[in-house]
Amino acid sequence: MQIESNLPAAIDVDARLNQIAKRYKGAGGVGINVLNVIGGSAEGLIDRLPSVIRRNLEAATVKALGQAMKAATSTRAMVPDQKIWLNQAVSAAMGAAGGAGGLPTAMAELPVTTTLLLRVIQGVAVEHGFDPLAENVQFDCVQVFSAAGPLAEDDGADLAFLSARVALSGRAMQAVIAKVAPRLAVVLGQKLAAQAVPVLGAVAGAATNYAYTSYYEDMAHVHFGLRKLAIDADIPHGELVERLRIKVGQKRVS
Repeated sequence: MQIESNLPAAIDVDARLNQIAKRYKGAGGVGINVLNVIGGSAEGLIDRLPSVIRRNLEAATVKALGQAMKAATSTRAMVPDQKIWLNQAVSAAMGAAGGAGGLPTAMAELPVTTTLLLRVIQGVAVEHGFDPLAENVQFDCVQVFSAAGPLAEDDGADLAFLSARVALSGRAMQAVIAKVAPRLAVVLGQKLAAQAVPVLGAVAGAATNYAYTSYYEDMAHVHFGLRKLAIDADIPHGELVERLRIKVGQKRVS
């Protein structure tokens, strides 16, 4: 007589980490193709921006993130999460429209694209069983933006965003946004500069938006995949981050 067991199935932590590591390693690949489209290097892109925009880029990023957080959360009841291919298509279309008019339209499109990216990240959180309306999950969604963008070369610091935690408080979201903004400002500055390329503005806008949507969707899977694995396997999150760091060949950043 066979006795059925109600015990949960054993979790293959190493296999799950391998899947997460594979997604992490492949996340930035599309950025190389974007650079081939727009020409030049990621570092040189921001130098193409007018100095007044470079000076105000971080403030614009803080504003865009704040608007995006409110808009992305408020639209969840009206607009369901979409398939990633549809998000990529919509994002590319918005980037093309933003780039068609040069810097003025690209600047106007920035908060809209940021909102779409945040909705993509929230959708991934839902896939992994997290409530995007929960305060701590909203913090995590914004925290994903602190990963280096798809046009940046791997500097060994990308995984640092996985370990960052902010204590819950009334001003915690502003603190998260302020912490994320400097790095995201560089990413969005590269996007704006690409869209300002003469003639290629619309093409570059579509390409960068497609790359950014793909990249942050992948990084969100890495982030929330580790969070979920920590819960399922009852293993400290920090320990999983270090094991992932070894798998992707990164040294610990002090």
